[in-house]
Amino acid sequence: MESTDDLPLPPYVTKEDVVFALRAVSVHGPEQRPDGERCRKDYARHPCRLHRWGRRVLQKRGLTETQVQTLISGGTVALR
Repeated sequence: MESTDDLPLPPYVTKEDVVFALRAVSVHGPEQRPDGERCRKDYARHPCRLHRWGRRVLQKRGLTETQVQTLISGGTVALR
């Protein structure tokens, strides 16, 4: 679901974009707070803008959820 305040996607997703997106997804991950799930970096409602952007970039690159989790945990995935 896209929000009106979502960050724009790059026209072509490069490997460098994937690196930035993975960083956004891991740094801006969820944290349980008394008022619900919040971004652990900026305390916005989760998923925050940067987390959503990272997920959209990775999805545009064709990565599955399993591949994203593998990369976040330090594993390797062949990027096309």
